[in-house]
Amino acid sequence: MERWLKPFLFFIFCVVFTANAAERLPNIVILATGGTIAGSAAANTQTTGYKAGALGVDTLIKAVPELTAIANVKGEQFANIASENMTGDLVLRLSQRVNALLAQNDVDGVVITHGTDTVEESAYFLHLTVKSDKPVVFAAAMRPATAISADGPMNLLTAVRAAGDSQSRGRGVMVVLNDRIGSARYITKTNASTLDTFRATEEGYLGVAIGNRIYYQNRIDKLHTTHSVFDVSGLKTLPKVDIIYGYQDDPEYLYDAAISHGVKGIVYAGMGAGSVSVRGEAGMRNAEKQGVIVVRSSRTGNGIVPPDDALPGLTADSLNPAHARILLMLALTRTTAPAEIQQYFHRY
Repeated sequence: MERWLKPFLFFIFCVVFTANAAERLPNIVILATGGTIAGSAAANTQTTGYKAGALGVDTLIKAVPELTAIANVKGEQFANIASENMTGDLVLRLSQRVNALLAQNDVDGVVITHGTDTVEESAYFLHLTVKSDKPVVFAAAMRPATAISADGPMNLLTAVRAAGDSQSRGRGVMVVLNDRIGSARYITKTNASTLDTFRATEEGYLGVAIGNRIYYQNRIDKLHTTHSVFDVSGLKTLPKVDIIYGYQDDPEYLYDAAISHGVKGIVYAGMGAGSVSVRGEAGMRNAEKQGVIVVRSSRTGNGIVPPDDALPGLTADSLNPAHARILLMLALTRTTAPAEIQQYFHRY
């Protein structure tokens, strides 16, 4: 009896242990929106001229069977577009869907696949509007899924690993590419085509992925997620905000055009630390007279735009023009008071 009992008990133990281990895996939902990570080209050496968003979420998941070892993964096709076609209405719905998912007890985190061209905008929007400490991680790729050495599968695996890691809670929305983990507040695309394009030059990354592990080094002090005042649960549209680029001989009629189209806010991508030409200043002051909120940012990509009482407009602090537009849209859902909006730019 004893000779067969011990092996039998050992077998039972292995079955129970394996079942418990599976139950302990985090439950991660992958929301797919398209982009290069789901792109397809005619040749495996083709890294330009491909069709973005050609593949569905099930195909992306099947391409990375290793996902099943680190999480219980469920896919959902939210959209399938190139990210330059992402709109305010879509990102609003995306935030609402993420909030609904994270409110479920059986969801531990969300991964969103997205095109690289505007991922920093979508990620920052969710960074300010997600009402949960559970991880939200964006994954993207610089090479289509059909390319030799496609970066999408590893980026997706790392994003799921980060979303399921207990250390990731409370860090806000993150963007994962090229083994690096960046905060949506700081990360930005810095190169049109290289794999290491996403960087936070001044502030640094939150962490890295090495040898199947997540290592965090930093946290951010700026407000986000559960500490954010921005609630989009009942919104159907967002205030219209445009970006106007500053350059030599930039004309005031760009502001006139924006005003005529009913914008509520204008972000100025300024020269240097947000400096403004004489004609640009005239356009800004006219916009302010029409009740349009103007925010000065910098086109340089880094650095703080300091207050200057001699110039019109609020200042974007260290937010780049794309991020500043996201925050101004959300600020305008709560107030049109310039002093209050300026405080949002300092705190977020």
